[in-house]
Order: sequence, then structure tokens, then C-alpha cells
Amino acid sequence: MSTAAQLRTAMVDGLTEAGVFTGPGWSEATEAVPRELFAGSYFRPVPGTAPTRFRPVRQGEPGWLEGVYADETLITQLDGRIRPEDVSGEAVQGSPSSSTTLPSLVLSMWQRLGAESGHRVLEIGTGTGYSTALGAHRLGDVNVTSIEYDPRVGASAATALKAAGYAPRLLIGDGLRGDPDGGPYDRLIATGSVRHIPLPWLHQVKPRGRILVTLSGWSYANALASLEVTGPGEATGWFLPGGTSFMIARPHDRPPRPTLTLLPGDERASRIDPAQLDDWTGGWIAQLAAPSAERLGAGPEQILWDVATGSQARTAPDSGGGWSVVQRGPVRLWDRVEEAVRGWQAAGEPGQEAFGLTISAARQRVWLGADESLAWELPA
Repeated sequence: MSTAAQLRTAMVDGLTEAGVFTGPGWSEATEAVPRELFAGSYFRPVPGTAPTRFRPVRQGEPGWLEGVYADETLITQLDGRIRPEDVSGEAVQGSPSSSTTLPSLVLSMWQRLGAESGHRVLEIGTGTGYSTALGAHRLGDVNVTSIEYDPRVGASAATALKAAGYAPRLLIGDGLRGDPDGGPYDRLIATGSVRHIPLPWLHQVKPRGRILVTLSGWSYANALASLEVTGPGEATGWFLPGGTSFMIARPHDRPPRPTLTLLPGDERASRIDPAQLDDWTGGWIAQLAAPSAERLGAGPEQILWDVATGSQARTAPDSGGGWSVVQRGPVRLWDRVEEAVRGWQAAGEPGQEAFGLTISAARQRVWLGADESLAWELPA
């Protein structure tokens, strides 16, 4: 048995012990798909660097194959253009823009999707092609279509899939528009996050079909949603437990903005502990309340900066053991966040699985409670 096969078997054994495999056929798919073909080289973050720098790990280097078969996300592109083979030095700075997601999360997503033999699946975001290969092995090439936004990334994935012996239908284009020529599909799975559900998806998945997608925003809080299509352009569903996060789809990402300059504003006492925004669900609640804001800082010193209007809010500890907030601009960001967080606290601070999502052509709403007494509109 080759070293790669030994490491792959060890990874499958570890995932089995961790209880990752909950549906039939997925452990066999993981045992069969050679992940090294989809991560010929990758980046590792350099510890202790700020902003983070990334060191390329190239095929054949010491530790390369062991990294491939670790249950870790491997970054394969920075800033939408830089690949490990493009870097001549030891480390480079940049923002991750493509990756092969850690196997346990990929497999959890596929199994939560509920795809069964005979189901036709549309995958949004081919990436390296590793997830696509798992789906093609389990469901058959003919039942899997995958769309990639970046032509260079898509070409590499196509090469890797062919080398691994898989031939799903591959498209290059804007995955937010889906595949109008290939539907209807039984399932849709997105390996990137979005700010709102693209309406074309709701017309390309069959009624009673399922969509699995991570919702994110410009504060980069994430929540995994499972939706059932109830009719053309309509769906309803729930958020799932666990901390799932993906890179945001490039057309939904924050637009370029100038360097932040903190300006004076109106000061008052904060009615919530700003550190609540560091909680996984608390930060997501804040993002729902201020969807066009970027969140910076941590703990008692939070900064919200509205990308659309330039409005600002910043918090700090005060002399009495509480916290103060300074707000500036047409949108009172902290007022909105306070109201949302206090409503969530009054409900007992439930996890994301207590929240529902309703989609129609007119609006997209996240809500909490049987009477939907707490609700937020997703940005268009």
C-alpha cells in the first residue's frame, strides 16, 4: 500500500471514530478519492504574523502529504489570483480566496444535504474539485453538476477530477445564477457562503427539493441553512447546529473601502456587553441587525463600520465597570445591534438551530419564535 493510501485509510478511520459518517456510501467515497490530486500544493498560515502571512507547501516537500490527509482546510489561492506555485519566496500576505475544505465538514455537508442514489445535485463552487469527486463517487458522474466562478480554479479542478477517474458535468460561470439549462435538480449544495439566497436557485430545484447553503455577511458571521423548496421562487427551512463557515461568494463580498478613520460622535452607555458579539450566535445576530456593517475589534472594544453609509459605532469599557458606545452617521448601528441582541437574550440566547428562514420573491426573512416575534430581513 502506498504512503498516500495508508494516510487516506488512517484519515477514514479517524473520521469514523469521530462519528462523521452518518449516511451509506460516504466512507467508501472518502477511501476511494485521492485528496493529493486536488491539493498538489497549498498554503499554510505562518503563526504569529499580523496581517497573516502564508507559506507555500509544495508537492513532495516534507510534510506535504501528511498535511493533505489531515482533517484541515488547505488554502489553495490568495487574493483571487496567487497560487502556491506562483510564490518564489518563503511567505506572502493575502486573503484566502479558494481552498479545499476540511474533509469532515465536506462530508457533513453532503450527508446533511440528504442526497440519495438517483438524485441530481447542483454544486455551487467546484473549488479544487475534492468535494465534487466525493459526490460523483457516491451518486455517479451523471448526477452531479458543479459550477466554478474562477476559470483558472475550474481548469485545475477539471484536470484533477479527470486524473482521479471522475467525469461530472463541470461549468464555468456565476454560480449565483445556477444552471438554467440543466435543471430541475433534486438538491443544491453551496461550498461558498452568500448574503442572501439567489432566487434562480429556487427555480432550478424541484418542489420539495433541498438547498444547503451557508449565509454570511460583511462581518463574516456564518450560519448553515437547510431549505426545502415549496414552490417556484419560494422556500422555507431552518438553520443547523454547529459552526460552519465558508468564504463568501465574490459577487457578495464587501466592496473596496478606504482605510478606517475613527471619528467623534454621540456617546452613551451601552445596554449590552460588547463581548456578546464574540459569541458565534451573538455575532450573527449583530450581523442580521446591521447587515451592511463590517465588524472589527473584539471583547469590550468593538468597532462597527457601515460599508453603505460610512456610519460608525465603537465601544469601550467605562470607569463604572460597564461599557460606553460612540455612534456617528445616519445609521445608529449600535442601537440596532442592542435591540437585536437584547431580544435574543430575552429568548434565552438559543443557538442558530432555533431560527427559521422564509424565502419568497418579495423578501427573505430570518425569524425566531413560533410567532416570529423577532425577525430580520436579509439584504437584497
